[in-house]
Amino acid sequence: MEKEFDFSVVDEILSRHEKAELSTISILQDIQDYYHYLPKEVFPYVAKAIGVGEARLYGVATFYENFSLEPKGKYVIRCCDGTACHVRGSLPILDQLRKTLDLSEEKKTTDDLNFTVETVSCLGACGLAPVITVNGVVHPSMTPEKALDLLDELKAELEKEAEE
Repeated sequence: MEKEFDFSVVDEILSRHEKAELSTISILQDIQDYYHYLPKEVFPYVAKAIGVGEARLYGVATFYENFSLEPKGKYVIRCCDGTACHVRGSLPILDQLRKTLDLSEEKKTTDDLNFTVETVSCLGACGLAPVITVNGVVHPSMTPEKALDLLDELKAELEKEAEE
């Protein structure tokens, strides 16, 4: 039996915004900030609340690349594979991250929803290549070894949070 979706967080987000189509992107951003993606359950609920068609809401969510309909991990790791990063060895870093987290090109998020690994065409930090970001924080001059150390730090943070 599937667990019923709790709309209390969505209601709280909706309470902070004008109930109108012009608030669509802000509302979706806030929902994604909380869940790390846009759960399918929110589309009919939000559409009704702000008075737009569900298809319109879904169209906005699929048009903008920053929105995700797939669950993402607590830590979203983006590995740049632009020219500068690629030439300076971004692929071994990506391979190391995927191998360590048991991910692939198709499977981008760990089963425990702690990590998502994505490739991007450019992070705009070519002088610091190769670069990865973790939740938007740039980590320059990356190597496969540094990537492992960073994963260890992130895993330690998760363990510390679990103990609290």
